[in-house]
Amino acid sequence: MKALVLEDYNKLVYRDWPDPVLAGDEVLVRVKAAGICGSDVHGIDGSTGRRRPPLIMGHEAAGIIERTGKDVRDWKAGDRVTFDSTIYPLNDWYTLHGMYNLSDNRKVLGVAPEEYSRHGAFAEYVNIPHHILYRIPEGVTFTQAAMVEPVAVAAHAVKLASIQWNETAVVIGTGMIGLFIVQVLRSNGCGTVIAVDTDPAKRKLAVLSGADHAFDPDDKELKKIVQDLTGERGADHVFEAVGSEDTVCLSVELVRKGGTVTLVGNLARWVKLPLQSVVIRQIKLQGSCAICGEYEAVLDMMARGAVDTGTVLSAEAPLKEGDEWFRRLYNKEPGLIKVVLIP
Repeated sequence: MKALVLEDYNKLVYRDWPDPVLAGDEVLVRVKAAGICGSDVHGIDGSTGRRRPPLIMGHEAAGIIERTGKDVRDWKAGDRVTFDSTIYPLNDWYTLHGMYNLSDNRKVLGVAPEEYSRHGAFAEYVNIPHHILYRIPEGVTFTQAAMVEPVAVAAHAVKLASIQWNETAVVIGTGMIGLFIVQVLRSNGCGTVIAVDTDPAKRKLAVLSGADHAFDPDDKELKKIVQDLTGERGADHVFEAVGSEDTVCLSVELVRKGGTVTLVGNLARWVKLPLQSVVIRQIKLQGSCAICGEYEAVLDMMARGAVDTGTVLSAEAPLKEGDEWFRRLYNKEPGLIKVVLIP
């Protein structure tokens, strides 16, 4: 098969690669669309330590089942499918307690940290355990289905925050995940949604995605503006979708006393935290990791038109041009958000 291979750091090559070897509980998927994730882009230079070459990256994808392993019963060749990015064991303590995203033995497709290496979907074929498969509803395209994963990441964060009707929320960082958080918040009955981003184009996209307001984090009046919009209290919820020290501290600053800050971005490994503000204002500070059962709901939202992936889709391009698109994303080309590669 053909695949886009990270042969060395900062070296992506479109080349021949051995077809996947199918285990009994797996299906072979002919990939029809695969999205480039920000974590893939950050990973190609080795800085994250989670993309050790040689590796086929890619964990946001959809396709058609080509054939099934001997132990697979409920799936057949020709089924249109997408799949979770997390491969988790069914007998793990966390899985059995409804938290498979925290499984001690989970693996992520297209990722290679020190503990393991699992090839992903930037290829003509990928092998997938059948228990992480999901059927693509009628009317949902392969490109849309390849973006279920980032929407589900947003949905998981919103679910953890337990949004109540008519509450206020601030979303800091309106890249792809942040924009989907805005959409999911709106579809879940959130009252006022405030987006915060340094990029005017992204702020505009946030409003188009459903945010009521969008502001620059460098605006010295930002805290007062949020106070004015929230009855002088601050936001009930803040979603931090960047992962930097400045934006984490800003999240604490903008949330009300007793409010919740949900950390979704994880760009920095370490940040300093305004501990006294968190403690004396009784702020709930929580992380949100990946996905845990949100795929079916997101696919249904897509089928109903409740989520619009078109707002973030910048380009669909052949897989053989993957290196070029990775470079453009790595160099932060203005206006470029989501690129889906087609094998």
